[in-house]
Amino acid sequence: MYRHFPTRDDLIDAVLEDTFQEITAAGERALAATDAWGGFAGFIEETLELIAHNRVLTQVVQSERGRGHAAAMRERLRPLTAELVRRAQDAGMLRRDFTPDDLSLVFWATDRVIDLSPDGWRRHLGFVLDGLRT
Repeated sequence: MYRHFPTRDDLIDAVLEDTFQEITAAGERALAATDAWGGFAGFIEETLELIAHNRVLTQVVQSERGRGHAAAMRERLRPLTAELVRRAQDAGMLRRDFTPDDLSLVFWATDRVIDLSPDGWRRHLGFVLDGLRT
């Protein structure tokens, strides 16, 4: 492994970069959806699916090295997620008081549910999405 990743930080960066590329691709698919709510909700579910299947990711993001890198990646995602929120609100499907910053709270809260109930997080997410839908 050290042939490809000279340091542990290089490995962490590669893992985070790959995952954020997958999340970005999910966001781009969501923006391409004709149904703004379906795109918004689908992006959240697809991102959480990635998180649920890669529990090490949460640990890496919460590590000292991972936090900074993850913050930079989130900044790159911010325009995409802001557009998903705007589209869903403009379609009259998402509460007007929901902001793009609230999306990180949805991910954080559901990540905790994944820890407690790996098989029940989708049910919880359904409750959250029902509360966000107009």
